[in-house]
Amino acid sequence: MEAPPAFDATLALGDYRAPLDLLARGLKFRARLAMGAAFARRLAQEADDVLAPSERPDVLVPVPLSRERLIERGYNQAWEMARPLAQALGIRANVTLVRRVIHTAAQSRLDSDTRRRNVERAFALTRPVRDLHVGVVDDVMTSGATLDALAHTLKAAGARRVTNFVALRTPKD
Repeated sequence: MEAPPAFDATLALGDYRAPLDLLARGLKFRARLAMGAAFARRLAQEADDVLAPSERPDVLVPVPLSRERLIERGYNQAWEMARPLAQALGIRANVTLVRRVIHTAAQSRLDSDTRRRNVERAFALTRPVRDLHVGVVDDVMTSGATLDALAHTLKAAGARRVTNFVALRTPKD
């Protein structure tokens, strides 16, 4: 039996399928950065609908890219969502709280087991998170391996709760 994920909850706007997948790919690979703000606005509305003010995270962090991938792409699409989402929710965003310490293969090309192994030790924290509710922002949740690995890192450092905020999620069917 598979262990439950380390994160506590996930808010997603929709399934990663046409036509929304084109919007996410435009943000991630074509520098259509306005999509980050658009996804953030919709995620803020979703959070307002399902989270009481007391249930909001203390801080939002983007899933970090490796230094190599950040140089190659020129921006982090998750940060393009996290910054306006934090502003809309009235909470802090911190782009440096979590670092990717291992340059990993692109998850999209890997099977589920390989995805988990690929990211299991990829993250490190730069500041304490003890007793914090941390919101993790990403553009697409596929297998959940990256978000689970990041949540493991946060929980091992004492985070009280981890909630994911993702634009799109790969459907289970």
